[in-house]
Amino acid sequence: MKLKIFIVISTLLCQLFFVSCTNTPWHRDQADIALSKGVALIQAGHYIGALKELLEADKNAPDDPEINYYLGVAYLGRGLKDLAMERFQKAVSLKADYSEAHNYIGTMYMDTGQWQKAIDSFDKALKNYLYATPGFALYNSGWAYYNLQNYDMALSRYQQALREGRMDAWQPQIEKNIGLVYIQKSDYVLAKEHLEKAVSLNPSLFDAHFYLGEIYLKIHDKASARKSFQQVMKLAPQSPLGQKSREYLQSL
Repeated sequence: MKLKIFIVISTLLCQLFFVSCTNTPWHRDQADIALSKGVALIQAGHYIGALKELLEADKNAPDDPEINYYLGVAYLGRGLKDLAMERFQKAVSLKADYSEAHNYIGTMYMDTGQWQKAIDSFDKALKNYLYATPGFALYNSGWAYYNLQNYDMALSRYQQALREGRMDAWQPQIEKNIGLVYIQKSDYVLAKEHLEKAVSLNPSLFDAHFYLGEIYLKIHDKASARKSFQQVMKLAPQSPLGQKSREYLQSL
């Protein structure tokens, strides 16, 4: 009995010693060095190297939310979704208002069609008024609401995303998605307006050209429809929308 008690106490002491040994300034410095290297490797697209550095950082600071967040990003970059989700969830358990981690969790729920769970995660991200890039969570939640056929909320989120800073590169995609919302609301005038804006900002958006072509057909503008479908054929001839554009062109 005494031996069992001694073993238990020894185990607890070892655990306490391990925790204390990863809570020193030296370990913090080592974790920060490895974290910086890991982040740089992620930015360069070298996810295996990033994982090596971040796992080393994790050894020295296992309860650091930022390290867990970037481990999630690195795992996701390697296609290891389950491990990525574990790390993102640990990050938000350590830091409840970690908006970037909540946004990633939401996008992973969207990948599996769990739209309401995704929205809940994006809402958690948006609760943090210090979140530097809320436009991403707004854009993502707009797509989740669209798939739930809640078009008014989708439109509201997209419009909010457009008003946020740092979203210039995403404006063509947002304009296209707003156009899709108006198509579902049978407002073809506004749908046309936003889809035309999308292709003017990014002429390579072949899906926007396709939906614009369908709208031109609805308003009996065959000449413009033909030009739109020809653009789809030029940009993505082998895609399903390219095949459908070919069929439209044959019937015009």
